[in-house]
Amino acid sequence: MTARFRIVAIAMLFALAAASATAQDVPLFRWENFTTANGLPDNHVFCVLVDGNRIWAGTDNGLGLYENGRWKTFRPVDGLAHQAVLSLALDKRTGDLWVGTMGGLNRISAGRIDTFTQLNSGLSNDIVYGVGVHGDFVWVATAAGASRLNTRTGQWALFNERNTPMYEIWTYAVSPAEDKVYYAVWGGGVLEYDVKTERWKDYNDPDGETELVLMKDQGLIHEITTSVSYVDKILWVATYFGASRYDGRYWHNFLTKDSGLPSNFLSQIKGVDGNRAWFSTDKGLAYYDGENWAVYRPALDTHKPEMLVRDAAGNIKNIPVDTAPAHNYILGVDFQGDDLWVATGKGLSHGIRQQSMAKVLASQPQATKK
Repeated sequence: MTARFRIVAIAMLFALAAASATAQDVPLFRWENFTTANGLPDNHVFCVLVDGNRIWAGTDNGLGLYENGRWKTFRPVDGLAHQAVLSLALDKRTGDLWVGTMGGLNRISAGRIDTFTQLNSGLSNDIVYGVGVHGDFVWVATAAGASRLNTRTGQWALFNERNTPMYEIWTYAVSPAEDKVYYAVWGGGVLEYDVKTERWKDYNDPDGETELVLMKDQGLIHEITTSVSYVDKILWVATYFGASRYDGRYWHNFLTKDSGLPSNFLSQIKGVDGNRAWFSTDKGLAYYDGENWAVYRPALDTHKPEMLVRDAAGNIKNIPVDTAPAHNYILGVDFQGDDLWVATGKGLSHGIRQQSMAKVLASQPQATKK
């Protein structure tokens, strides 16, 4: 064996080792899809929430509950404030489900459905885009500011341009955690509430450009924010023009041109931890593990199942798969152990985690460079 051949062989071994490492980080799924044909209330699914073995799906025509292989639907006739369900949150201490709709906020508790609106409560607006639970408090994102309900006392607090740095009041999503509560403000960046000091702070696009990204990692990538996810003291932000990650000191932004994002138009972002996150875009579901990317979707041209893996160097592999999420337009995700539940524009998808990614990648030809 010549020295040159040995060098090439060693390089190939390193490449295979790198592919194997990537395989361990990037999940592979078998997808099963639900539509109205098998019981889903409506094919347009705004949100999904995992509650143990129960799956809640907020759709354009009712709230669906999937349990023991069957669907049950809740609509206004059953006590729901409105048939369009935009957001869901679970109080893990009580088991209560909080449901944000186009006509108010619902609490489903032990089979009872309570409704909160502008007329009978301190809710700031009946269009409830986001809801989150933090201890005794339920935080709500509405079309006219933020609201907070103290479930122990029944007291409401309202937050808007008069008592926060919020210069736009269209709050689109909320993410409460132990020490902070974050709001995505559509057209107003991100709003941060410090639980300890009870003070508000805002984060905005530093270049102020509504169409172009002039300063990529100088701050929040864009002010039209659609979703926030705060986990392990890391803030993940989704916008209509890319995504951002903030560690409390530094921003890192993601665009299709320099990352594995399939589109800059995001509906939701869901952090797993400080390094890993899921991105719901209009061109597929994306996963990032801190270095590698994966995209799951029906192919944009053929509509056949497609999975793309992009490594840190920009090399892309097309992984052969037999199944894909129900549609490219992804609106939200939630986790059920290693599995995923995905809300799309044309159905609800269940991603069942597989364990054969290393074998799949090892059998693939050399990746192409993006």
